[in-house]
Amino acid sequence: GAEAKVYKGYLTSPPTDPVLIKYRFPKKYRHPQLSAQLTRTRITSEARALARCVRSGVRVPDVRLVDVDSGIIAMEWINGKSIRFLLGDYEGDSGTHNSSVGETLENYDISEGQLMVMMGMALARMHQADIIHSDLTTSNMMLTSNFGNPELVLIDFGLSFQSGLVEDKAVDLYVLERAFASTHPESESLFAAVLESYAAELGSKVWSPIRKRLEDVRLRGRKRSMVG
Repeated sequence: GAEAKVYKGYLTSPPTDPVLIKYRFPKKYRHPQLSAQLTRTRITSEARALARCVRSGVRVPDVRLVDVDSGIIAMEWINGKSIRFLLGDYEGDSGTHNSSVGETLENYDISEGQLMVMMGMALARMHQADIIHSDLTTSNMMLTSNFGNPELVLIDFGLSFQSGLVEDKAVDLYVLERAFASTHPESESLFAAVLESYAAELGSKVWSPIRKRLEDVRLRGRKRSMVG
């Protein structure tokens, strides 16, 4: 992407388990000192967010190496499929359908409904740890198999930050809702199932203010769409 390049590589010789290496390259349009400071800050933030998620029971890639001076973070390579394609990705205005939902999910022995429950639980635990992902899409979630059991893995925490604010958690959910709407047409029931699971995991006392703020964020989003 614009901020980093990713590679598949190995940290040992001879090579054993592959890792994903994310390299935040220097930005020529920024002052060198500013670019280096931003790189250090973002790599540190991403590594800390992943560590907090692990402690909170959220399945994310394990961090294997952090080198803030070189702009490198290496993490576990996830063998799995993107949720975007497992749910059926519709590309462009043509509405071309790129995946067979039932067939691919059956390979992981999981139903669409069960996947939504897993998603809601993972997001709730992430927010309980006060981690805001900032780029929640079905492209940034993967389904993998752990000894025959399906696991949902949240990935790409490059824009994440720590916050306990209800507003930030509501916006995080709204970003995912918009991603569902744009990538998976007629998916209202799917996202509703995610929120139901999210609410059940948090409990009504914690969920209530987030739900109210999410409604406010939706209203603001609709107003912006009307204004253009």
